[in-house]
Amino acid sequence: MIVENETLYFVTARGKDFHKQLLGSGKVAITGLTKNYESIRLMGEAYKVEQQKQWLDRVFEENTVMNEIYPNDSRYILDVFAIDEGEMEYFNLSESPIYRESFSLNKSEIVEKGFYITDQCVGCDKCRKNCPQQCITEGEPYFINHNNCLHCGLCYENCPIEAIIKQGE
Repeated sequence: MIVENETLYFVTARGKDFHKQLLGSGKVAITGLTKNYESIRLMGEAYKVEQQKQWLDRVFEENTVMNEIYPNDSRYILDVFAIDEGEMEYFNLSESPIYRESFSLNKSEIVEKGFYITDQCVGCDKCRKNCPQQCITEGEPYFINHNNCLHCGLCYENCPIEAIIKQGE
């Protein structure tokens, strides 16, 4: 992979189902996890780049281990795709409570996710007691700290008056 000018360039082989999917819808979600349990996900639409040979050779120059996987000219079974608009999410599972943050790639709209407590909340405290990350704060109405929320839905499923809504629906 290469990242340049806020664009991610990546490769896949023409014989893979992933290649066929990219040429079809173009929609893609790419996720990576570090050994420290930090996850980064990129969602967007990929497109096949022009100047394939130039970009492919560059990917191999910057990712030298690829020369062992695809030696000599076998690399040319790969096509280079790019994503230049989308949404990224950083998710750190090693912290307590967990931490998440969403970012825009080239000013794409960030779609709100998770749950929201409406003004219908009566303060029964069931949502806060059920939250595995304890990211709900008492108030009128109660409040979910979205940077620490797992988006698991326990608050939503346990609210006796359905004062919690799922965002994005």
